[in-house]
Amino acid sequence: MSDAIETSGLRMRFGKHAAVDGLDLKISAGSVYALIGSNGAGKSTTLKVLTNIQKGYEGHAALLGVESRRVGAKELERVAYVSESQEMPEGMTVAELLAFWRPFYRRWDAAREKELLDLFRLPLDRKLKHLSRGMRMKAALASSLAYHPELIILDEPFTGLDPLVRDELVEALLDHASEATILISSHDLAEIESFASHVGFLEEGKLRFSEEMSGLSQRFREVEVTVDQADLPSALPKHWLLPQTASAVVRFVETQFDGAGLEAEVHSVFPSARHIETRPMPLRSIFVALAKAGRETA
Repeated sequence: MSDAIETSGLRMRFGKHAAVDGLDLKISAGSVYALIGSNGAGKSTTLKVLTNIQKGYEGHAALLGVESRRVGAKELERVAYVSESQEMPEGMTVAELLAFWRPFYRRWDAAREKELLDLFRLPLDRKLKHLSRGMRMKAALASSLAYHPELIILDEPFTGLDPLVRDELVEALLDHASEATILISSHDLAEIESFASHVGFLEEGKLRFSEEMSGLSQRFREVEVTVDQADLPSALPKHWLLPQTASAVVRFVETQFDGAGLEAEVHSVFPSARHIETRPMPLRSIFVALAKAGRETA
């Protein structure tokens, strides 16, 4: 499978600060890729570099096989980009917005436009400035999906939206998942987990991991060990994060879960271990654990 997005040694500096610092990233065509990380991790900057909104980067970045520095109108006909902070012509009605964009896209599909208008229940005669945040996001997404883009890039699309609106946006995205690659940056990790196929964790401009969502879910576990005396040794396995003790219990996050292997390792570290309990972790809990561990080692 070819790569819809590829970066190598990507750096984007603002003064002395590197917002993106040596990013090596590959996103296969047809995947639904979630890029997660704390505020300031470099997610939005990465998306803007890829689409040639942000210029002046170092290293290599390519979108649909084209170096990002050379991405122009021809390439952007194949790309949908929706950001929570993007400016919109607020004096236009929804109908005027769609009429404005139609001539720019040769693949604009009137039938698909109508489907999106019906799905989102958009009021054609209402000006954008009079719409709620959720309706504005629907209008932006409708005008971006009507031309069947090959790549959909979304920067924090769910921020501040109620659950019903989020569900409607996800439904529209899933309708396009079979014909497009989707790259989404979002803090709404529970929503992302429900449909993303791959996930990458960005921290201080560096990619800490990039893998299939199923593999990530399999290797992370919350672990609770009952022992005679809950004293932590000076050296613990590096893949155990956030170790804590309370009474006769030791808790930590296992990042390389292997059932039999974990049990043997726990007994080697805690010979008095009497009971080992493991629990799967949702994406939000994994993210919080990694963010906390990163702060502790900073």
